[in-house]
Amino acid sequence: MPRGLALPVIVIGRSGRRVPGRVDWSHDESTEPGPLVRGESADPGRRVAVRPTLVELIQAAEAGILLFGLTPPRLTAGPQRMAEIAAVTTARLSGIDIDGLVLYDIDDESDRNSEDRPFPYLPTADPADFYATYLTQWPRPVVIYRCVGKYEERNLADWLTSIDSGDVLGVFVGASSTSKQMLTDLPRAHALHQQLRPELTLGAVTITERHTVRTDEHLRMLAKQDRGCAFFVSQVVYDMDATKSLLSDYAYTCAERGVRPRPVIFTLAVCGSLKTLEFLQWLGVVVPRWVENDLRHADDPLTVSAEQCLRTARELLGFGRRLGVPVGFNVESVSNRRSEIEAAVGLAVELRTMLDQAAPS
Repeated sequence: MPRGLALPVIVIGRSGRRVPGRVDWSHDESTEPGPLVRGESADPGRRVAVRPTLVELIQAAEAGILLFGLTPPRLTAGPQRMAEIAAVTTARLSGIDIDGLVLYDIDDESDRNSEDRPFPYLPTADPADFYATYLTQWPRPVVIYRCVGKYEERNLADWLTSIDSGDVLGVFVGASSTSKQMLTDLPRAHALHQQLRPELTLGAVTITERHTVRTDEHLRMLAKQDRGCAFFVSQVVYDMDATKSLLSDYAYTCAERGVRPRPVIFTLAVCGSLKTLEFLQWLGVVVPRWVENDLRHADDPLTVSAEQCLRTARELLGFGRRLGVPVGFNVESVSNRRSEIEAAVGLAVELRTMLDQAAPS
């Protein structure tokens, strides 16, 4: 169980709604309560202890959060295909004990990188619409990304005021480059959140590579924190040293300012082919030369990359604990190849085991 956060005890009603409440075994004095278990009971009325919700974990600034990131289907997919993808997604992830699902908002980033994109850019369904219309059977929280420059203020305002802040969290993403045309800039989007829906748990993006070049990413994080952001999700990380430098600068600056560090959720992605590697690099992910060599010369790069991701997770988790920064992970596959998606699912399973074993008792 995460340190400092008691597991809520709930009653599972017939509708499936989780009803918070105290432990009360007086209904059956002859029966001793069994061991606490993770997850919900299928038996109506049975009392079980569950892992805190994603919002509760973030509010308590707990380490060990585990998310799984997905890109919505292509915009050209019809309703039937959208429904099929949603069903497959729900079934595929049902066996992983993740704290939430991340749905990305994809934007054309050719303004940031003029080189040919290894995987062509194709507009995708709006993540909020895909969640509301097709992921109705998904039982856990969803983190919905919003590339705010794509939306007029009224569109963002409508979204902010219409969502359920218990089931949906947000991450606002700014411009991919200074030359990008923006309908709404990031500070204004943060202001809208504070004005219209401050109770919505909002996150922000952090980029290790930006810190390597400018050495001020930790200050960007603190500025976003001041504007109401409660957690951070990184771009895919492979460069361990650079990532630790960012985490260290953030931790010590928080200490200097007397600010509580917020959860930093590092994104890990498996890499099963040279084309996937090229795409990661096109996205701006720095892959150290020795890791790139391992992947290029491996008979099974998918396994090699998954093992590297696990090593990265262990080191960052321990480093964050030493610094007093709550660290978690978001797993994704940047490729739509089935083998890479299944490897990402396997990585998430292993991370859940690792995080549970590392959690203070």
